[in-house]
Amino acid sequence: MSTKLRSFVDVMALHNRVTGSCHMLVVKLPTNETFKIVVDCGLFREKDCDSYNRDFPFDPSKINFVFVTHNHTDHIGRLPLMVKKGYKKPIYCTPATKVLMPLALKDSCKVLKDVARVTRTKQLYNEEDVNETQALIEEVEFGETKELNSYIKATMFKNGHLLGAAMILIQIQYENEEGINLLFTGDYNSKNAFFDVPDLPEWVKKLPITVIQESTYGNVDSKEVSPCFKDNIQKKMEEGGTEIIPVFSLGRCQEILKNLREMQDEGKLDRSIPIYCDGSLAIKYTNIYLRDGFGLNDDCLDFLPHGLTYVDEKLREKLLVNPETKIIVTTSGSGSYGPAPIYLQKYIGNPNAEIHFTGFLFEESLGRRLKETAIGEYVKVNGIMVKKMAEIKFTSEFSAHAKADEMIDFLKQFKSLKAVLVNHGETDVKDNFAARIDEETDAKKVAVLDREYFFRIGPWGIEKSVSTKFL
Repeated sequence: MSTKLRSFVDVMALHNRVTGSCHMLVVKLPTNETFKIVVDCGLFREKDCDSYNRDFPFDPSKINFVFVTHNHTDHIGRLPLMVKKGYKKPIYCTPATKVLMPLALKDSCKVLKDVARVTRTKQLYNEEDVNETQALIEEVEFGETKELNSYIKATMFKNGHLLGAAMILIQIQYENEEGINLLFTGDYNSKNAFFDVPDLPEWVKKLPITVIQESTYGNVDSKEVSPCFKDNIQKKMEEGGTEIIPVFSLGRCQEILKNLREMQDEGKLDRSIPIYCDGSLAIKYTNIYLRDGFGLNDDCLDFLPHGLTYVDEKLREKLLVNPETKIIVTTSGSGSYGPAPIYLQKYIGNPNAEIHFTGFLFEESLGRRLKETAIGEYVKVNGIMVKKMAEIKFTSEFSAHAKADEMIDFLKQFKSLKAVLVNHGETDVKDNFAARIDEETDAKKVAVLDREYFFRIGPWGIEKSVSTKFL
C-alpha cells in the first residue's frame, strides 16, 4: 500500500450471530477528518450474547450518522439505548419504516421491561428513550440520494425482505480519488408477496463496489425448499383439531393471513373454520397494510381471510380451553415472545394439535427447542415441563430471506465486485457461504465480518485491519 495519504473506511460488524445486527464505519479522509456511521442497531436474542445488548464498543455521542435497513428488532432494538447514551443526530430510514418503527420500539420496550422484572436486571431503556428516538427519525425515499456532507452520500433501494426494507448504498468520494462504494443488503430478498421489487439501477451495478451481504440461509438453495404449508393446513383441518401458527408480527403475519385467504378462495379451507389472530403489534401492522399508501399491489389490499377474529386477553382464555377445530395465528415467530408461549404451553401436550413454524428459529429460541424435542419427551415451556405430544411442522417457503443461490445471483450482477463481506448468519453458515461466493463469483476478496477486526477499504483495495479492542 502506498504511503501517500488516501481516504479509507474501516468496516466492522458488532455482532457474530444472526441477531443483533449492527455495523460501524469509520471514514478517514487525507485531511484527517473522521466520520463515524452506524448501519442498524439491533437487539441480540441469543442468551450467550446478552452482555452485548447492554453497551457499545463505541461512544454513541460521537457517531455522525445512523441508518436503518428495516423494521425488525434485531436491526433496530438498541437504537433507544444509543440515544440514551448520547446519540442525538438523525436516524435515516424509508418512509414506511418511519411509520412502523415507533410501534416496534414501544413493543420492544414493554418486552424489555418484563425481562428486567423477571431477571431482576436493569431495563435497557424506557418509554422516554423511545420517544426521543422517534423524534430523531428522518425519512429518505427509495432512489433518493442523501448528501450527508461534502464527501459522503447515501441512497436507499427497495428490498423485498419487508415492507419499507432497504438496501443502503454509502459512497465516499474525496477529490480526484476513486470513490469507495459500500452496499449494505440488510436482510435481503428479491421478491415480496405484497409488492414488486425493481432491479438495482445499472449505474449501481457498474460501480466498483463492496457488498456487505447477509447469509441467514447461506446453506440452503431455493430448489431445496418444498412448499408444504397449504397442504399441511388443509390436511390438519380435514382431520380436525387446533392449528397454532407462530408468526413474526411484521411481514410474516400478513403473508400467512394472505395464504389462508387464498386457501379459502381455492376451496382448500372451509370458510366455517374459525381463524384467530393474536398479537397486538401484529394487528397494528396488519391495519397499516390495509391502509396502503406504501406501494402495495392492488390485488393485495384485500387479503384477510373470511371469518378472521382478532384476539384480546379475554378471548385468549376461552381459546385455551376450546376444543373446536380452529386456526390460531400468533406472535412471535420464534415462539419465545408475545402470546405464543401461552398457546405453546397449552397445546404442545395435545396430540390433536399441530404447531406450524414458518420462519427462522434462532438458537435457544423456544421454537428451536420444540422442533428438536422428540414426541413423548419433556420440554420446558414458559417455565413448566410439558410432555410433547403435538406434531411440529416447519417450512422455510415464506422466508423473507433469499436462499444461497439467489444471493449468489444477486452478487453476479455487479460488474466490478471488489469485495463481499459476509454477515448475519450462524458461524458455520457464514464460513461456508463465503467459500461459495469465492468460488462462484468474480469478487476480488471475500471475508466474514465479526467483532474482532475492522476491514479497511480504500482506493488500493481491501485488507484486514486493526483490532477493534481499542474502541
